[in-house]
Amino acid sequence: METKPVIHMVAARCQPEVEGKFNKWYNETHVPMLLKFDGLKGVTRYKILKSTEAYPEYLVIYEFDSREAFEAYESSPELTAALEEMRDTWKEGGYETVWRVQYEPLKTWRK
Repeated sequence: METKPVIHMVAARCQPEVEGKFNKWYNETHVPMLLKFDGLKGVTRYKILKSTEAYPEYLVIYEFDSREAFEAYESSPELTAALEEMRDTWKEGGYETVWRVQYEPLKTWRK
């Protein structure tokens, strides 16, 4: 059976007045905490090019080697600790996760 990688995408919004705090926290606290999980192979953050109400400003793509690795991450102590820290840091609001979803590839083309 072929093992396929999985991407876990998380879209988020933050209030303009906390954008600096949000980016510093995500880059310096949240992602490093999550990367302690051995099965998480990479994280890439994106910011939308043109802001609109229809789409969240931020997108994060987490990369896993397999569905099993992602499933282990979902119940890992590393994720539990990061979510606990997130709830504490943002208890006053200003940040929200809009959606989260996972995909596995069907086919890849390279040039």
